Amino acid sequence: MSFALGDEQEAIREMARNFAAEHLAPYAVEWDRNKIFPLETMRAAAALGMGGIYVGETLGGSGLSRLDAALIIEALATGCPTIAAYISIHNMVAGMIDRYGDEAQRHKYLPDLCSMARFASYCLTEPAAGSDAAALRTKAVRDGDEYVVNGVKQFISGAGEAEVYAVMVRTGEAGARGISTLIIEKDMPGVSFGANEYKMGWNAQPTRQVILEDVRVPVANRLGPEGIGFKIAMAGLDGGRINIAAASLGGAQTALDKAIAYLGERRAFGQNIGQFQALQFRVADMATELEAARLLLWRAACALDAKAPDATKLCAMAKRFVTDVGFDVANRALQLLGGYGYLADYGIEKIVRDLRVHQILEGTNEIMRVIIARGLLTPQ
Repeated sequence: MSFALGDEQEAIREMARNFAAEHLAPYAVEWDRNKIFPLETMRAAAALGMGGIYVGETLGGSGLSRLDAALIIEALATGCPTIAAYISIHNMVAGMIDRYGDEAQRHKYLPDLCSMARFASYCLTEPAAGSDAAALRTKAVRDGDEYVVNGVKQFISGAGEAEVYAVMVRTGEAGARGISTLIIEKDMPGVSFGANEYKMGWNAQPTRQVILEDVRVPVANRLGPEGIGFKIAMAGLDGGRINIAAASLGGAQTALDKAIAYLGERRAFGQNIGQFQALQFRVADMATELEAARLLLWRAACALDAKAPDATKLCAMAKRFVTDVGFDVANRALQLLGGYGYLADYGIEKIVRDLRVHQILEGTNEIMRVIIARGLLTPQ
């Protein structure tokens, strides 16, 4: 068992970290304030292989592992957790198409997704179906070689800007077994979008409803056979949970780094406040908690790569633990800066706002506990 990264993994992480420092961090506060979704910046990331991280190389992807993806997303989040999280969502859809799509679907969509010539969004949640995702109501009725789709998807990241949507729809009976996955395109007649939501954080990516009214979708756009859509959605979420945890880790690490720098500069009572033991103990605890979170994250990512039987449970553990720790560390870092931490120009208050939603999306942390408990208590 080795806890050291290989030379290639170190290089991948360094590449993403440098990109974040140059192309994300200097603009993150402005993007947040003005609700700018930086499409061209993300295309620049795609040019470095970050548009199809675990898509095969033959169709423009990087063919990397889930651990590699976690390293990349953590590094990107040191510059902007919001953009790192959207890149994760985009990659989740690309990975679903690569894994479950047929050759025609893979060749049609993956080259443009890997280059980010087109962007993708994941559509599972509905106004009345959040944590109980298997209760979704968006309906797809077969009509010859097409489905007629009606329904509304809620809280969709990238909605309105993305051109490709992986949409979970009901094609059969109630419950998980009646769900299928369709690839729906932005310009299909009947597709529209709600207003951009006013949110606490994640302001640099749009969040809208996706409204589907008598949208005619070719049967050829279905991923896999009917009835496995919930399985596809959950498989995508295992990797998504790893990545959203990684985004929390990267954001929290930046918040801690900013706090440590402040402790070395700020003077009070005749000395740098970093010389006060009470504050030293705080940053020691914060750094320890982030390192523990990082190790659990890497453990879960490796289990997912190995297709281990307990991978889903470990992904849920990592998502729950890392996102809780990440938000808590960022919040404590803000406190260390006092009033300055509350000012937008210092960047920490944005990180706190961005990381709060990570405890909710990709399955709430309460649902993560349900998944973990089932893995522990269900007879093998």
